[in-house]
Amino acid sequence: MSGAFLGVLGGMGPLASAQFMLRLTLLTPAQRDQDHIPAILWSDPRVPDRTAARLGGGEDPLPWLARGVAGLEAAGAGAIAIPCNTAHGWYDELRATTRLPILHIVEAAAQDLARQGITRGRIGVMGTAATLAMRLYQPWLEGLGYEVIVPDAAEMEALVTPGIALVKANRVESAYAPLAEAAANLRARGAAAVVLGCTEIPLGILAGPHAEIGLPLVDTIDALALAAIRWARG
Repeated sequence: MSGAFLGVLGGMGPLASAQFMLRLTLLTPAQRDQDHIPAILWSDPRVPDRTAARLGGGEDPLPWLARGVAGLEAAGAGAIAIPCNTAHGWYDELRATTRLPILHIVEAAAQDLARQGITRGRIGVMGTAATLAMRLYQPWLEGLGYEVIVPDAAEMEALVTPGIALVKANRVESAYAPLAEAAANLRARGAAAVVLGCTEIPLGILAGPHAEIGLPLVDTIDALALAAIRWARG
């Protein structure tokens, strides 16, 4: 294992980054405390809303994100994980502020598709309106030979965006129905798997009978945690 800490730039939202720490722990092969990955969580929910910044002229979150990265670097982190998909819209700008590697959540999701044996076909991607508008996933997955489909505007307005908001409001169980419906709609359009490309979405999906959706899901919290474990194991 690397001697450096994993830095976790969180708070976007707080529940998602707390879940990341939980899954990082549970997915790590360990028999004792000392087998686990040293990690520092910087959870600052004051980071301005990423979707509002990209789509609605809201406050730029980059200074807040960069401050978190600098704080983690000063604390001794050897790499950074960001359990927020939309924040990766500022990935290149953040990389320019630090000497540390920043694990990319979209790359982690692609690796998880391969881990599940899904190497071709049509892939559904759910995420915030900003993540989909910025096309964070589409070029990456298309470059690997997948066909990418996403919820339409009506599904985003009626199902996905409200579901994400319910998780952020700690109404996780209420988020299941709209998010599961959106995933099922992607299945009906031929998706062989669905990437849950917002770290609130897995929390809502897992709050209900997610097996009933009937196709493989890529939980981007788990995918990023697995990527962090690979980094830590060298």
